[in-house]
Amino acid sequence: MEELLYKSTRDSSLRITASKAILQGLSEDGGLFLPTYIPKLDISLKELSAMDYRGVAYEVMKLFLTDYTEDELKHCIASAYDEKFDTEGIVELVYADGVYYLELYHGKTIAFKDMALSILPHLMTTAAKKNDIEDEIVILTATSGDTGKAALAGFDSVHGTKIIVFYPKGGVSFIQERQMVTQPGANTCVIGIRGNFDDAQTGVKKIFSDGALKKELADKGYRFSSANSINIGRLVPQIVYYVYSYVKLFAEGKISEGEKINFTVPTGNFGNILAAYIAKEMGLPVNKLICASNENKVLYDFFSTGIYDRNRDFKLTNSPSMDILISSNLERLIYLIAGEDDAKNRELMDKLIKEGRYEITSDMKSKIECFVGGFATEEQTLGQIKKLYDDTGYVIDTHTAVASFVYDEYRQKTGDDSKTVIASTASPYKFTPNVLKAIDPAAASDDAFALVDKLSELSRTKVPTAVEEIRTAPIKHDKVVETADMKRAVLDFLK
Repeated sequence: MEELLYKSTRDSSLRITASKAILQGLSEDGGLFLPTYIPKLDISLKELSAMDYRGVAYEVMKLFLTDYTEDELKHCIASAYDEKFDTEGIVELVYADGVYYLELYHGKTIAFKDMALSILPHLMTTAAKKNDIEDEIVILTATSGDTGKAALAGFDSVHGTKIIVFYPKGGVSFIQERQMVTQPGANTCVIGIRGNFDDAQTGVKKIFSDGALKKELADKGYRFSSANSINIGRLVPQIVYYVYSYVKLFAEGKISEGEKINFTVPTGNFGNILAAYIAKEMGLPVNKLICASNENKVLYDFFSTGIYDRNRDFKLTNSPSMDILISSNLERLIYLIAGEDDAKNRELMDKLIKEGRYEITSDMKSKIECFVGGFATEEQTLGQIKKLYDDTGYVIDTHTAVASFVYDEYRQKTGDDSKTVIASTASPYKFTPNVLKAIDPAAASDDAFALVDKLSELSRTKVPTAVEEIRTAPIKHDKVVETADMKRAVLDFLK
């Protein structure tokens, strides 16, 4: 087997190690890093089913992060998946109304981003040592709500790093914003922008590709990296929980070894469901990957027609972390289904920049038949929360509700009765106003924390520590800038 290295989706001739790809974040040509091949699981599902989350994480991640030693990787895993999580299993599988909900929100910031962002700082600092990097690493990140806080928590006070997070002012929930703007740590910076998430993401990419700025900062001992899902160090840890959920179901006798299951994933930037696709390519028995969108249904339209078209109105919805029209990680899938043809991928990405749209070939479309698209309106999202609560007492957040509705619709249309896991990406406490609007409209209040307490009462669950901590925490970050001033804001923070 050839050595596994990483190459850019826009220049296949480039080859670097996993640790260098994690340090760099984005390729210098604007492409995203992918492994030179997708490795196959080299241990049986039965053997994996006897392991805890950390054990499965090692068996999956060692296949991708091949220049990390066993001790280095196990240390990163042990440091990440520890008492920061409020459940011993790290993730939980909950059965409700005929489907399994994979609760990915038991980490420090109560969203699925914790699963990767708890380990990324350890992978990155280990990578810096491996590559004799003495520069201070500046983490530059755009967030639609959850990545920001998870990255801030992960990198808070980590020696040799600074982190700058941009978020769309007015485009995240109250709890999401409060979690970010109360973040302590001298190495952290949170900045609102007047624009949407796509504007923030585009601005960050422009800063990354600014050669003169990169040189200016390098001369002062800084180097950029990313905590966004464009970083392969975010994508690889996400593969783990799909493998873990499968072997957990197998261990509990819910499925037989080799039985194909479906995964339904609420999707914005495409990284989360791409991780499920990679797990499938590694040999995990997967039937369908159901890609659930909200009313910004650019991905639903893509899987329906083969045309990706961001030329449409951007909608602010009650599932704000999915309010995205430029799904960055889709480029990785495009590259793979184009036969790893970097020229074809570049052509399509150039069209997306210049014309706002592109169309894939019929041959490429035939390679994504495992994907099914669906979408839910805001009303359908709230209706799904209400239905599940009334029928089972189980409470889900708005993003998970999008996936739940889309799956129900898929099952009714197709009759597919394969066992299905829904990625539950955030705690309902992150989106309390809309969750309560669905369950008990009479509980409406302008007091966000009164709503939190009401949800605790109705759901019979304890308010998460992550929410309790911000009740009285002081605001530490209040800067808001125009998108054109993002670069200046970075320089001001770095002085």
